[in-house]
Amino acid sequence: MNDEYTPQPGKGSMQNSKNSASRESWIQLKNLLVQFWWQFFDWLAIVPWKTLAIVAVLVFILAGMLNAEQLGLMLVVASIIIKVVAGGKLRAEVQAERATARAETEKMEKVVIEARMEALQAQIEPHFLFNTLASVEQLILTDPPRAAKMQQSLIRYLRSAMPQMREGSRPTLGQQTSLSTAFLEIMQVRMEERLQTDIRVPDGLKSAVFPSMMLQTLVENAIKHGLEPKAEGGKLTIAAEIVDGALEVSVTDTGIGFGNSHASSGGVGLANIRERLKGLYGGHGELIIMIPTEGGTRATIRIPYEVTKPATAA
Repeated sequence: MNDEYTPQPGKGSMQNSKNSASRESWIQLKNLLVQFWWQFFDWLAIVPWKTLAIVAVLVFILAGMLNAEQLGLMLVVASIIIKVVAGGKLRAEVQAERATARAETEKMEKVVIEARMEALQAQIEPHFLFNTLASVEQLILTDPPRAAKMQQSLIRYLRSAMPQMREGSRPTLGQQTSLSTAFLEIMQVRMEERLQTDIRVPDGLKSAVFPSMMLQTLVENAIKHGLEPKAEGGKLTIAAEIVDGALEVSVTDTGIGFGNSHASSGGVGLANIRERLKGLYGGHGELIIMIPTEGGTRATIRIPYEVTKPATAA
């Protein structure tokens, strides 16, 4: 007789199985309680106080029927405390979401404004280039030395403008000053002795961040609306300095004075600058127009002083 031996589970193995099942049941119960707690927490955060008062009355009635008034009172008081905490948490989350959404909107507005400016710049450059080339062509026939000088100035202008258009990085005051200086050289060929210039931008400020085309717009306005209409012309000064921690860049001309020109579109450029400053710096950027005591116009852009970060090696 062959009796096959069938191993029977030992007492220790059965005990381990019971313990494992008990732990799994406890984990499920714990997860269920946690889920129920957060649902209750979120409900208290949004439930109106009037509804909570009605629920509290029903809890008191039920507790009275069960002779558990103390437990009912504890539940109501605990619910009120939790609602205060949950309400504060909900308001903080809503405010954080609104702030994030507002920041994203402002960021997109800045991108849109700069994209518009790049599009405007792309339209301005060909217009300016064609006018200058036409002047060079005319001067070749009438005054070859001046034609050669204007051509050299145009080359310097393109050397300053093209790298900025290709790089697409944050523009600096030094780049904008170089561009405006080259532009003024061309205008000096056109206006000759009627235009004198003075550039007072310290080397230490040339690495400061400065929005593209703003300085150029002020310089063009000073020429078009201040100095060109004046028979004897005058002087244009570009200056930059740090005042109370902010960067101030000004364009001063000794022309006919602000608002006295009959040329149109002067206000469009200034309105565009104000719109861009508002989009880029909020209340920390401004355009100030002043009438100096000696006459003419001074336009000053005031923005937070920020230095460009050096490019990291790839």
